[in-house]
Amino acid sequence: MTTILDSAAHAAEEAATPVARARSPRRHRLSAWHFVLMPIALLFLIPFLQMILASFSPAKELVAFPPPFVPSHFTIDGYVRLFQTTPILLWLGNSAIVSITAIVSNIVLCSLAGYGFARLKFAGRNFGFLMIIATIMIPTQLLMIPTYILFSKLGLLNGLGAAIVPWLATAFGIFLMRQFFLSLPVELEEAGMIDGCSKWQVFFRIVLPLARPALATLAIFTLLGAWNDLVWPLIAINNQDAFTVQLGIANFQGGHRTDWSLIMAGNVIATAPLIIFFLFAQRQFIATMTFSGLKG
Repeated sequence: MTTILDSAAHAAEEAATPVARARSPRRHRLSAWHFVLMPIALLFLIPFLQMILASFSPAKELVAFPPPFVPSHFTIDGYVRLFQTTPILLWLGNSAIVSITAIVSNIVLCSLAGYGFARLKFAGRNFGFLMIIATIMIPTQLLMIPTYILFSKLGLLNGLGAAIVPWLATAFGIFLMRQFFLSLPVELEEAGMIDGCSKWQVFFRIVLPLARPALATLAIFTLLGAWNDLVWPLIAINNQDAFTVQLGIANFQGGHRTDWSLIMAGNVIATAPLIIFFLFAQRQFIATMTFSGLKG
């Protein structure tokens, strides 16, 4: 048993950084692709930089046309008013609760479902997987009315439950985990079974340690989706105490007046947790894409 677990741990380390190990001698060398990708990266960085600069701009410059890219002087009035006039910390807390619950739920449920579709043999396995993947092609707009009626009958409207339940498991999460498990060598699991492990022990003590890159990738996608979700909470939640941060920021924009300073400051605060999380998990994200190849 110890030998199998040691082998699994070693394989997990190998899977976590395949690109870095394969290309370590050329890590600091420039290629022609760098000169192509760097301007594209800067192009994508400009809107985010403009949002940060606008959040420190005076209110009168935000409504000027065209608005200046660099403010004449920097001010934190937008942030001060944001914290004084809105329960932004409560909204951030609500978004954190929704996102953390969604991440934990997706990691547990999607990994179990993905492993079942990848390794277990049962009647209708391929058909069931295709039906799950087919749900991705259904437009969200078609599901809003029946989902609203269902949530109304269950008493989940106007609360955090309305924002949490749709993110408990996702078809993409099941697809991602299945593809990753298919890329793992089945010999490790067979060796664990020979050593006396049950299927649950094989899954939790051998397979899951190897799936850390895929789990990190699933966590990133789940966080992005749950944190930035706006359309469904806008329909299902009318109680300000249950607003997520995106829903709260959306209320700064009205039909007759838009408070741009609050919107810019709120967007910076709402975006910062996503950037920090991705910086910590980007290596695992890249490892998943290269190790599994998302192949079927």
